Amino acid sequence: MMAFPNGLVAIPDGLSSVDAAPLLCAGLTTFNALRRSSAKPGELVAILGIGGLGHLGIQFAAHMGFKVVAVARGSEKEQLARELGAHHYIDSTAGDAAAALKALGGAKLILATSSDSKSMSAIMGGLATRGRMIVLGVGAEAIQVSPLQLLFSSVGIEGALTGSPIDNEDTLGFSLLQGIKPMIETVPLEKAEEGYRKMMSNRARFRIVLTMGTHA
Repeated sequence: MMAFPNGLVAIPDGLSSVDAAPLLCAGLTTFNALRRSSAKPGELVAILGIGGLGHLGIQFAAHMGFKVVAVARGSEKEQLARELGAHHYIDSTAGDAAAALKALGGAKLILATSSDSKSMSAIMGGLATRGRMIVLGVGAEAIQVSPLQLLFSSVGIEGALTGSPIDNEDTLGFSLLQGIKPMIETVPLEKAEEGYRKMMSNRARFRIVLTMGTHA
């Protein structure tokens, strides 16, 4: 295998390869989006969706010192959200998630990790004045936002995508320091197709990692 030296990432001692793998993609995306946002420690940050991106976003946000609100569908996800570090949980099927965020003071940042554009549109009203929603999930439909929201609350929507090899090393280092780990299922390389089908059918919880022989 050939690789450019400036594209390589060193995995720190104490972090296994199978745990590092998802951190180099989903971890990097959420870590960079949070640390480069305008939100400051102590401010309210909402993580929309508890999936491959969201379960890492909650952990990063909590360890960065934000007041974390997890937003997802169904009351059964609350326990997991709190175990990951969320201070509050909002079941979007039980009522108006935007109103619930406003009742908590409004979110300085909403990290939209789900792929449902409708849920992103619905929660925009939960932003605090000058708050931002950073979109990480890829939805098929357009996000709907009222010009009145943009004008009178000075809110905005941004997008974020991965980062550099140095950003990746920062992600791994922070994860090791704070004990942040992805929730994964390992699948032998010879069963890659089976793992892929499980991922595409949304039955993976939360990342499938392919292994070759003995992994470390």
